[in-house]
Amino acid sequence: MDHAAEAHRTDLMTITRHVLNEQTKHPESRGDFSILLSHIVLGCKFVCSAVNKAGLAKLIGLAGETNGEEQKKLDVLSNEVFIKALVSSGRTCILVSEEDEEATFVVPSLRGRYCVVFDPLDGSSNIDCGVSIGTIFGIYMVKEHGEPSLDDVLQPGKNMLAAGYCMYGSSCTFVLSTGSGVNGFTLDPSLGEFILTHPDIKIPKKGKIYSVNEGNAKNWDAPTAKYVEKCKFPQDGSSSKSLRYIGSMVADVHRTLLYGGVFLYPADKKSPNGKLRVLYEVFPMSFLMEQAGGQAFTGKERALDLVPKNIHERSPIFLGSYDDVEEIKALYAAEEKKA
Repeated sequence: MDHAAEAHRTDLMTITRHVLNEQTKHPESRGDFSILLSHIVLGCKFVCSAVNKAGLAKLIGLAGETNGEEQKKLDVLSNEVFIKALVSSGRTCILVSEEDEEATFVVPSLRGRYCVVFDPLDGSSNIDCGVSIGTIFGIYMVKEHGEPSLDDVLQPGKNMLAAGYCMYGSSCTFVLSTGSGVNGFTLDPSLGEFILTHPDIKIPKKGKIYSVNEGNAKNWDAPTAKYVEKCKFPQDGSSSKSLRYIGSMVADVHRTLLYGGVFLYPADKKSPNGKLRVLYEVFPMSFLMEQAGGQAFTGKERALDLVPKNIHERSPIFLGSYDDVEEIKALYAAEEKKA
């Protein structure tokens, strides 16, 4: 690489620099938040590397040959990586993981002011077929009082300080919001750094894509069925929407964020509360959507207003372009009038 190109590379906005810049907007902050985020980023780099090697190890017969013990499943490994990274940051007090039935309370000597909710490897059943998978996380501040309790995490999504996801696909992409817009970073393997590649992501006001598991159609409620019907057979002369459904939430939401449209996982007769978990799937993705100018709705209310009663609670979700979600809200309002 010539010197001019080398000099040019020093202009790159790394995720660390970006977070430190954000921090200057909050003079009261003590740098704790930046330290916490750097530990999350480190966890993502580790998992990215593990995910990329997973298929290969299997192909050449390495799986199960380490010290004679079975190779750890990637979702279990990812969970351990994030728990260790978050606890060792010294900035967390409660961790809620999709993989663990109970919340983890950090020992007093390592305790900090933040609660982190996360799904360490969302869509992990897709690993073998090469579909993108990812890590989703949200960060809360502990309420000011003595001992941390579950109430500190059972807060509505609108109280989150930050949320994001890291997608392990054809490239490793980290999408983050700290409450003032959404930014996307891509891992540059030669530097080992996440570089700002998608500054200030804004979702288009209306999209041409809808994303839903149509295999559940026979169990849908009327507003969902009506909306999907409208996507396929619009009555107003507009062209029909395209269906795109990967079945890996991170990948489906990432596409929705960049190209617009709507992603839905509604309630149905089989799953009356929907299937996605409130704390570490619905809230972080809804937070990002709103920060990018979109909307997120549960079929009853704004998703971020929901108050969870337990850490693994589920909720239906409709999120994406502002106008598309507005249409879904109108269909639910009309249905309610009938009732």
